[in-house]
Parts: sequence; structure tokens; C-alpha cells
Amino acid sequence: MPEYREDQTAQATIRERLIALVRTVLGPPAANRPLPIDARLSDLGMSSIKLVSLMLAIEVEFNVTIPQAMITPENFHSMASIETLLDHTIGSSNHPGASL
Repeated sequence: MPEYREDQTAQATIRERLIALVRTVLGPPAANRPLPIDARLSDLGMSSIKLVSLMLAIEVEFNVTIPQAMITPENFHSMASIETLLDHTIGSSNHPGASL
């Protein structure tokens, strides 16, 4: 059971950091409104230019390189889809030899 709790804590940390990045990239007024984790980023005001900034910020924040093959509309549809991508990317970087 302790492993499950640690995993939940790690998930919350990833989510909180991701939401903070999205708020920063979107800028005001996003800082003061709710950002549903499953909302389409485009519906929240994310433009294609801002999305590129978000991808770069994610790589820096989480110290990962997102493989070009994983940079797809499906993986960057919402914060939930990005969170799933990060789970796979971070998990792969923690396990050398694992593939995405």
C-alpha cells in the first residue's frame, strides 16, 4: 500500500506543476479561473504558438525530452492527455531500455 500512496503523491505533483505551467503560458486571465484537467487546451485559449512554448516549458520543468513521434494533437489535447504523456515519458526515463 505505501507504494500506491507515493504514486498518488507523484501524480499530484506532476498535475500541479503542469497546471502551473499552463497558467503561466496562457497568462492572464487564466491565472484566476478554474482550468479543468480534461478541458481542451484550445478551449482554454491555447494557441499553436503558446502550445510550442508549453511543450518547451514541460521539457525544462520535468527534465525530459518529448520524442518527436509523441508530439501529436492527441497527446496535447488537454492537460489530462499531457499528464498521461508525462507519466509514460518520465516512467521510460526512469527505466533505461524501456521504449515508449
